[in-house]
Amino acid sequence: MKAKIIINADDFGLCTGVNRAVAEAHTNGVLTSATLMANMPAAPEAVKIAKELPDLGVGLHLNLLDGKPLSSNKKVKVMLNSDGRFKYSAMKLAVKSMLSYKIKEAIEIELTEQIQWILSNGIRPTHFDSHKHFHCFASIYPIICRLAKKFGISMIRWPFEPASICSADWPETAAKDRRRAFIVRTMAKLNQHQTGRYIKTNLFLGLAHTGRIDEKFWAEVARTQLAGVVEIMTHPGYTDGLKADETRLLQQRRTELKWLCNEKTKKCLSDAGYKLIHYGQLPKDTE
Repeated sequence: MKAKIIINADDFGLCTGVNRAVAEAHTNGVLTSATLMANMPAAPEAVKIAKELPDLGVGLHLNLLDGKPLSSNKKVKVMLNSDGRFKYSAMKLAVKSMLSYKIKEAIEIELTEQIQWILSNGIRPTHFDSHKHFHCFASIYPIICRLAKKFGISMIRWPFEPASICSADWPETAAKDRRRAFIVRTMAKLNQHQTGRYIKTNLFLGLAHTGRIDEKFWAEVARTQLAGVVEIMTHPGYTDGLKADETRLLQQRRTELKWLCNEKTKKCLSDAGYKLIHYGQLPKDTE
């Protein structure tokens, strides 16, 4: 059986340029899903856009790495710098969360606030994922699962991208991107051992090729003849509202948007027999 493919845009709500690109990639292209960053400045605009696009699946892009928290709880300050912004990198957050109960407590408080924000704005997330995949850290994943159970969210991104995606006929990847894919793949396998209850996909693509989701990438997706349920992570965007010191992806977002909307992409996916879906169209049982 041919694959069901979820094509997701991360960073919905980051800025007006990303929001505009998400709407365009869904309306004119193959994008089926987007995950919203509740604590970023353009999140209210993203909510409005999402409500105007009923066929777009909208998940929550949990964020503890960029911007300011939504929670005013004093316990969250342990994760903030003097300007009130999140201060830890993904790796530092992972280490801190293993060593400090206070950090774990702050994480749960802030993520609860982000979930409540999106729900109070009239959107029930199809699934959870996270900025820079911090939800996969072994010390944090149980918190995400606990919140998923509490709020009735039945799916969490499983970013297991096989090593073969970095070789063979796939577009070339940089060594640092292959290392990142290896780390996230390893964490994803550990998550599966912790609990597979919220894992509903079989495969993940787009990690090693972040910023390089172009014509060659989509052609190889079609040639590979994938099976099961596959999520493809993308980062479409226009540069308005983006700052070089806040994201490593600038012009690359325009490239990804171009090929999400290109007729060649639509044709190669159609000719391969893939069905394009979002998380909300998968069975919601969690047993």
